[in-house]
Amino acid sequence: MTNAHRHAELEALIAQWDTAYHHDDAPLVNDAEYDAARRELQALEEQEPSLKNENSVSTRVGAAPDSAFGKYRHLVPMLSLDNVFNEEEFSAFVTRAGRFLGLSETEANSLSFMAEPKIDGLSISLTYENRRFLRGTTRGDGLEGEDVTANLRTISAIPDTLPDDAPDLLEIRGEVFLSKDAFLALNEQQEARGARLFANPRNAAAGSLRQLDPNITRTRPLSLFAYALGHRSAAVSNTHEDYLKTLERWGFPVNPLSKRLDHPSEIPTYVQHLAEERALLGYDIDGIVFKLNDVALQERLGFIGRAPRWAIAWKFPAEQAITILRSIEIQVGRTGALTPVAHLEPINVGGVLVSKATLHNEDEIARKDVRIGDKVRLQRAGDVIPQILGPVDPSPDTERGPAFIFPDHCPVCGSHAERPTGEAVRRCTGGLTCEAQAVERLIHMVSRNAFDIDGLGERSIRDFHRRGFITRPGDIFRLEERKDEILALDGWGPQSFDNMQRAIEERRTIALSRLIFGLGIRRIGERNAQMLARHFKTFEQWRDTMIAARPDTEERATLGAIMGIGDAIAEELVAFFGEPHNVETLDDLRSALHEITPEAAPTEGHLSGKTIVFTGTLTTMTRPEAKAIAERLGAQVTDSVSKKTSLVVLGEKAGSKAKKAADLGLETLDEQGWRDLAGI
Repeated sequence: MTNAHRHAELEALIAQWDTAYHHDDAPLVNDAEYDAARRELQALEEQEPSLKNENSVSTRVGAAPDSAFGKYRHLVPMLSLDNVFNEEEFSAFVTRAGRFLGLSETEANSLSFMAEPKIDGLSISLTYENRRFLRGTTRGDGLEGEDVTANLRTISAIPDTLPDDAPDLLEIRGEVFLSKDAFLALNEQQEARGARLFANPRNAAAGSLRQLDPNITRTRPLSLFAYALGHRSAAVSNTHEDYLKTLERWGFPVNPLSKRLDHPSEIPTYVQHLAEERALLGYDIDGIVFKLNDVALQERLGFIGRAPRWAIAWKFPAEQAITILRSIEIQVGRTGALTPVAHLEPINVGGVLVSKATLHNEDEIARKDVRIGDKVRLQRAGDVIPQILGPVDPSPDTERGPAFIFPDHCPVCGSHAERPTGEAVRRCTGGLTCEAQAVERLIHMVSRNAFDIDGLGERSIRDFHRRGFITRPGDIFRLEERKDEILALDGWGPQSFDNMQRAIEERRTIALSRLIFGLGIRRIGERNAQMLARHFKTFEQWRDTMIAARPDTEERATLGAIMGIGDAIAEELVAFFGEPHNVETLDDLRSALHEITPEAAPTEGHLSGKTIVFTGTLTTMTRPEAKAIAERLGAQVTDSVSKKTSLVVLGEKAGSKAKKAADLGLETLDEQGWRDLAGI
């Protein structure tokens, strides 16, 4: 399998896992498996920088807000954290931060950090205007969250007003959670009522806060720790330590175990201490967050993708258990991938009853040599579905079952399942003639991050497809013609049909990025779709360019010049539009829509709409810092010079890119000119 193919496979998995965890409060994999996948993705991007896509899933945060709640755009993005698992990785994090700031090794190893236990709960943002609590939101997708103000007002730990020294406009971030005792008591109540039990405290807290009825939230003993700062109309403090003290003075609960560590060498000892005390705490933690204490340095470092450069989460080791592998089921996804799923003898692992886990692909089954009937070792770190580490060594007289034979035909349509040379995934060749792929694409189309059609879920899509009501995406917008047939089905009445139809009509106007993502083109995740939408601006421009993008054409060169679009992604786009049936299906869908709106720019600033290339060596700042500043001001930064480039910033020894800029007659600036333009 090539690095590009593995990178794309990981992106698809992580995107699916993010939605399940952040949006549905129903994680599909444990923390350890999720972290391992992200780490492998990052390693591939470090090995081959051309795979790096700043708008891809590697920079994604959370999931889109639930439409059942009002939506609110954070004044400052509410992003996530990268992870480390040992001292060596933490040292590498410190080195990267120091290099970005231009510090010597000695200076980098003298940085001061604040340590805070990483609470396993639900991140929230509290907005105060004129020192009064105005609004509370979930993280959502990092840019836009769910408005859960009414529910947050039921939590007594959140002050209604702030003292006179607080800024006029302020976002305070924190974590809502359930204590261990509260979680056990809640599950006892659920069991007594015959209701579904919560898997863990994090899911229980998320489910409690995201209730449509605040009176239900009021009955749940939710707690809060405040720990971060979003937007502020005036400075609050010069250090993170002082900020936490200010939060306490304002009446917010702050974790008492938070501690300043004046040298990175102190951090491993603190991690060991808190890991030993973890079981004695009254709440779940899954690691420790370390933040650079100096706020001015935080602002200089800024963010990269989905995470700040000035903070990191040191995750604890995962929990393990042993159970029996009862069967292996092969599931077929929308891209035809055959994925093996292990069905397990249910077992409680760290308070969670688990019964299945992914086995990824046939190579993983062979490498681990897991067989039906084996005792297998599981690993988890706070979520529902564990990772299978491998079989427990059997005694010499134990008979094992035969090795699992991976099918070479699709279990749904019977088509041949091919495994291209160099790839780990075997795929059904049936395409849209395979019912599993057709149905999975339709399910993807109506999913929350795509068209987000309430009332038309997986179960309805499968039923409507089986009955012939929906065979391609455009048919979704023709379900009104099937009203009498649908109303005759069990579970459907005038109210549920009208609700579904209302949601469908609302989606006749759709953002271009959602439409592109909803098509389910392989390797086109949510962030890639946003990137394409921002570049091409209109549906017509995107469609026409994709159809014309053949080898050695200007359109193909344009596609390859977009930051983050490598050969593998370009090949998938060209292949999709090279199939007449796909273009016909797309045009049929377009005919059913009223308007396809352009993608909003990621940020607003006086460089919005400009495409900038940095080349050569900068002397007053590092190139990553210059790039981060440009993006904060609204610009798009690319690596290649083309006639669509707005500006080329020339450092020392600029080389061939400077010559190409001159040949094309592009605007150029030296480093001081760039600083003046950026207002530095």
